[in-house]
Amino acid sequence: MMANSPADSLVELENAVATCPLDRCARIISGILQLLTGSRDRSQELLAGVADGVLLRLIERVDASTLVNVSTALAELKAAPPKTVQRLASHHNPEVACPVLLRSQSLSAADLKSITVASGERQQCAIAGREPIDSLVIETLIKGGARSVCLALIGNTEARFSDAAYAALIEKCLSDDELTKALALRPDTPDTIMRKLLSASPAPKSGPGSEATVSHQTATAAPIAAKLPYAAAYASARPEIVALNRIGKLNDSTVNRFAIRSETANLVTALSVLSGAPIEIVEHVMTDEDCEGLVMACRASRLNWQTTLAILSNRRGTRLSFAERERAQHIFETLLLSTSQWTVRWGEIAANAKESSRGHRGAKKMGVSR
Repeated sequence: MMANSPADSLVELENAVATCPLDRCARIISGILQLLTGSRDRSQELLAGVADGVLLRLIERVDASTLVNVSTALAELKAAPPKTVQRLASHHNPEVACPVLLRSQSLSAADLKSITVASGERQQCAIAGREPIDSLVIETLIKGGARSVCLALIGNTEARFSDAAYAALIEKCLSDDELTKALALRPDTPDTIMRKLLSASPAPKSGPGSEATVSHQTATAAPIAAKLPYAAAYASARPEIVALNRIGKLNDSTVNRFAIRSETANLVTALSVLSGAPIEIVEHVMTDEDCEGLVMACRASRLNWQTTLAILSNRRGTRLSFAERERAQHIFETLLLSTSQWTVRWGEIAANAKESSRGHRGAKKMGVSR
């Protein structure tokens, strides 16, 4: 007696599904999944097509936990039952939909676009994390997605943004500082987009009770260290900076905003207040070609790496090279482990800054302006 082929067995299963007791449905599904995942690449597509009708009927009769298992298994297949995957991807339960939305290659760009429009935030975040992800899907996600969806896209290093996608992101950044920060810190954000991002930043609100910017400066794309402010600007910024620090709001979010919007007086004053270093020392490390002193000032201010990177990236008006970024991060992480060593080094930098400041004041007395 000849054994039935896998395809014949699946046809019989499809005919029997209608009368199959509910407690056996999950076991049948498990057997089909084993058949699909254990097949060789050449027969997998054929099996997926035959199994599709059976699975479509079975998944209507099992509970959510079984559907999650099915979704997780099918998400890993190169050739998965297409209609079943589409049904799971459109499921109202995010636990069921997200595995295939994130990883299944059986979903087309058209499928993903239509699901994006009709699905919730968790499903959209899953689509945003796909590698690779179609540019039209990206644009759809940005236009209709919440902040978390846009952040997931920005954090996806395989996502490639079109001009339309960048324009839509910049529009959202106008009212969202967290998005502005994330896009500014994304390594492959073009310089042209960085300039648009900074130029598009809205005028900040003032007041010591606000986490917003305190100095009434217009946001521009000019480098932080292109032209340092005069002493009067620091004197004007200091009272409100000190007030923010007193109520615990002079934090990474606030300082990061100063850096991205090139609000130099606020930024330098904030680093001075947080680190305890005089203004002239912070000015010195801000303008020094070597990043070491500035990284130390940020660590002394108890800022995190993302804020430190924002300050480094915006101080010269040019993006850090990969080597510069790697070195800066190595210094930052090393400082966490070698407090005594960097304290001594910081003392040397401070001494050099004071000496430079004395020379600068002498030059001013002789009529040489900054």
